[in-house]
Amino acid sequence: MKKFIKYKKFILLCFLSLLYSKEPLSIGFWNAENLFDLENNPEKNDDEFAIGGRKDVNQEIYDLKIRHCSEVLLDLNVDILGLCEVENYKVLSDLNDAYQERDYTIIHYESPDNRGIDNALLYDENRFSIISSRAILNQLKNGSNTRDILYVVGEYQGKVLHLFVNHWPSNYGGKEQAIPKRALTAKLIIEEIELIKKADKFAEIILIGDFNEDPNEENIQLLEQVGLSSLMKPLMGQPKVGTYVYRGKDYFYDQIIVNDLLNDSKNLSIINESLYILDLPKYRQQEGNYRHYPFRFWAGNKLLGGYSDHLAVKIKIINN
Repeated sequence: MKKFIKYKKFILLCFLSLLYSKEPLSIGFWNAENLFDLENNPEKNDDEFAIGGRKDVNQEIYDLKIRHCSEVLLDLNVDILGLCEVENYKVLSDLNDAYQERDYTIIHYESPDNRGIDNALLYDENRFSIISSRAILNQLKNGSNTRDILYVVGEYQGKVLHLFVNHWPSNYGGKEQAIPKRALTAKLIIEEIELIKKADKFAEIILIGDFNEDPNEENIQLLEQVGLSSLMKPLMGQPKVGTYVYRGKDYFYDQIIVNDLLNDSKNLSIINESLYILDLPKYRQQEGNYRHYPFRFWAGNKLLGGYSDHLAVKIKIINN
C-alpha cells in the first residue's frame, strides 16, 4: 500500500512538473511615475521628492506610493517586469518587500540621467534565469544625460531571450527638440541588435519600455530596419484605448516591440491575443476634467494619490 501511495505521489509530481514546463512566460512593463525615496541626493535633481521639498512629502506619502505600486504588480502578475522612473535600488527593494506574491530578483544600474531616474528589471528566478546584464550608456550629442538602456540576456526553458528595457527622451521642452534625441536612441538600439544578430541570426529579441512615441512615429519605425515591430500598432485608432493621455488624446507610448522570429511558431513565440493593457477602472480618473486620464500619483505639487500617468502592459510567450 505504501509503495502504491509513493507511486501516486511520483506520478502527480511528474504531471505538475510537465504542466509547469508548459506554462507561458509573462513579460510586463510599467512606468512607475517618479518612484523616489525621501532622501535628498545632492548628485540628483530629486529635491522636490525629498523631505523638505516643495511636494511636502513624508513617510506616509512614500508608503502610499509603494503600496499603490505593489497593487499594480499584483494586478499585472508577471514573471518579468521592466520598470522606468525609479530612483534607485532602495525603492525597488521596498516595492519588492511590499509585494507579497513573489520574491523578485532585482536588476538595476544607476544611470547618469539628470533627474536621477533609472530603468530596472524584476524577475522571478523560478521562471527565468539570467545569463548577463549591462547598462547601455545613451549619451546624446549635446552632452546631456538621459536614461541608460538596460540590456538583459536570459534563459527560459532552455531558450535564450534578449530583453531591452527602455525609457526614451520625453517631449518635455518641445517635441521638435526631442525627436532627434529619440533618433539617436533608436540608432543605438539598432547597433546593439545588429551585433546580436551577427553573433546569432536566430536571436529572439524583445524591447519593452516607455518610448515617448506612438508605434507609427518615425523613430519607432526605424526599428523595422532590424526586423522589429510594435505589438501595439494594430490597436491604434481604437477609441479610448492607449497607455497615456495628453490633451485628451490617447497614445501608445508604452510598448512591447519584438523581432520577427517571435511572431512565428518556432522556438519562442508570442501567444496570440495575449497582449494586455492593465486598464482597470481604478487606474483611470473617473470624473472631472481629466476623466479617462490615467490616475496619477502627483499632478505638479498636488497629491492625487493614484498610481501613475501611464498604464502597464504585458504579453505572454511560449516555448514551442
